[in-house]
Amino acid sequence: MDSLSALLHQYAPRAQIFYAGSLCGRADYEGSDAGGHLHLLREGTLRLRSDGEVPLILVEPSVILFPGSSSHRMQSRLDCDLVCANVRFGRTNANPLVAALPRRLVIPLASAPGLAPVLELLFQEASQPGYGQSQALDRLLDLLLILVLRHVLDAGLYRGGVLAGLADVRLGKAIIAMQQQPEHPWTLQGLAALVGMSRARFAAHFHQVIGKTPLVYLTEWRLALAQQRLLTGEPLKLVAPGVGYGSTAALTRAFAKQCGLTPSQWLHQQKTAAEPPLD
Repeated sequence: MDSLSALLHQYAPRAQIFYAGSLCGRADYEGSDAGGHLHLLREGTLRLRSDGEVPLILVEPSVILFPGSSSHRMQSRLDCDLVCANVRFGRTNANPLVAALPRRLVIPLASAPGLAPVLELLFQEASQPGYGQSQALDRLLDLLLILVLRHVLDAGLYRGGVLAGLADVRLGKAIIAMQQQPEHPWTLQGLAALVGMSRARFAAHFHQVIGKTPLVYLTEWRLALAQQRLLTGEPLKLVAPGVGYGSTAALTRAFAKQCGLTPSQWLHQQKTAAEPPLD
């Protein structure tokens, strides 16, 4: 499994289309904990404003991604042909993928030819109603999001975090190892040896690139896996050894320290608060 696939296995992107057609005038979007937004500009001239970002005027086909919660406004200067979708990465809010991406990502299609085949099929599907159209569009958008992330890695468009680590040959090897074998008793020395670096150099380089120590990253990854497994109904006694903890007590302590709640309290909170819909 390659580095990006290992991450997407845990934080699979989901998209749900809510609009396809012409934008005449203005559209405002409020930030929401439910996720972000994806906009595909097929043609037209579009003015884009978003919190904390320089306003842009887009005059060529582009992919616009707000991976997390972000208020923004789109205003057409000429009729714009758009496809718009709600997006979410994974089922929980603690998401290293979203944290590593720019708050606003604008990719002119001319700079990312690898997106063209999927976009052509997507626009064709959006313009010709047929059976199962919304589901087909959602699946195409899911694929597009993966290709966008691939482009982000290839073009170095990330703002740091795990994507910067995956793009680093040596750190990527360590990250993949931790992701694929969370149950392994990893140590700083063992991870450094795996990538052929001294312990001190590996620790310093990891922290410089990713912004946290290797063992903090490992703990966060293990607890994210634990959350996902708890949500599927797996009992805590099976979750603990599967994510690298020798007992339920050890996992509970780590979980409470990180999340401020025990696993059972957290799970109860998740179950009583229904997951916000994408639309």
